[in-house]
Amino acid sequence: MRFVDEFRDADTARALATRIAALCEPGRRYAFMEVCGGHTHTIYKHGLEDHLPESIRLVHGPGCPVCVLPMGRVDDAVAIAEQPDVIMTAFGDMMRVPGGRGSFFDAKAAGADIRMVYSPLDALKIARNTPDKHVVFMAIGFETTAPSTAMTVLRAAREGIENFSVFCNHVTIIPAIKAILDSPDLRLDGFLGPGHVSTVIGCRPYEFIARRHGQPLVVAGFEPLDILQAVHQLMRQRREGRCEVENQYSRVVPWQGNRRALEVIGEVMELRPWFEWRGLGFISQSAMQVRDAYAAFDAERRFAVPGVRVADPKACQCGEVLKGVLEPWECKVFGTACTPETPIGTCMVSSEGACAAYYNFGRFSRSRVRAGSAGPTPLADPVVLR
Repeated sequence: MRFVDEFRDADTARALATRIAALCEPGRRYAFMEVCGGHTHTIYKHGLEDHLPESIRLVHGPGCPVCVLPMGRVDDAVAIAEQPDVIMTAFGDMMRVPGGRGSFFDAKAAGADIRMVYSPLDALKIARNTPDKHVVFMAIGFETTAPSTAMTVLRAAREGIENFSVFCNHVTIIPAIKAILDSPDLRLDGFLGPGHVSTVIGCRPYEFIARRHGQPLVVAGFEPLDILQAVHQLMRQRREGRCEVENQYSRVVPWQGNRRALEVIGEVMELRPWFEWRGLGFISQSAMQVRDAYAAFDAERRFAVPGVRVADPKACQCGEVLKGVLEPWECKVFGTACTPETPIGTCMVSSEGACAAYYNFGRFSRSRVRAGSAGPTPLADPVVLR
């Protein structure tokens, strides 16, 4: 199959791994953060970490939109769902995200009308077909999914559908990276830039990372060879004393981004003064809200929400995992009390969560990761790479 097999070629992967190892300076260790949760799953699904030198460590970042949602926002959404004649709609990975009062599944079991949808247009269709109910879409995601929410609001306004609104939880990636760079807990040597977000915002917004913080960033795709090539580009920059933004994912990501998508976001949404992130705390201008011009489609203005901060469970260390301070297996409840079936934290729920990646691909300890006694099939296995 074209556009898949060529990015999973075992011979090319081995050649890249050899070239990466040749760029390592003796006695030096490197830490690169993959910002996007999709990268994390590729790394562990295909066993890429096992085929990098011991001196290179890949660190998980806060690029999973479900994972960074604080528990209080889940409680706010449940409070809306419990209002009379309200249908709450959400993506599937939101259904099990724990809040202080339980998850969407718990609220649904208690009688709230909460439905899973595949896009905000599905929610708009429900609103069109049930005019006696008010339909709320739980809007979540980085800049990747914000355009679809904005376009749906514009369509609802154009069609005059008054029983539809969005509970906006869209966040932006640049402030989160700034918070990581300002954190005293972590020392990094570069970033694997998020591929999906970059299809919308482009590469230019990352230039401050190289210019002000002296860190290279390579926007990377999601296939095994994409990740290895991006690591090779980061190592070349480090070896040559350069700090630049490079675009490995140029077959998809335009340097200037998607102008039309950015225009649509700007028309419907604006930045919030502050927003709370799980593990990172309150970050200024790091999330979006619906503009006044479209206030009729803003669920936060239609309904009274508690807006109360909810502390994470003491046993859960999702915050440290999201900041890259801890590996998932270092959390005390990982794989025991906290599993995908019984999640305590959001990192175990989402399909992009680091804990879910470790759990699903058998990464229960560092010794197993490096020794290969558990985990994904080796890179040379023809089932994984061809």
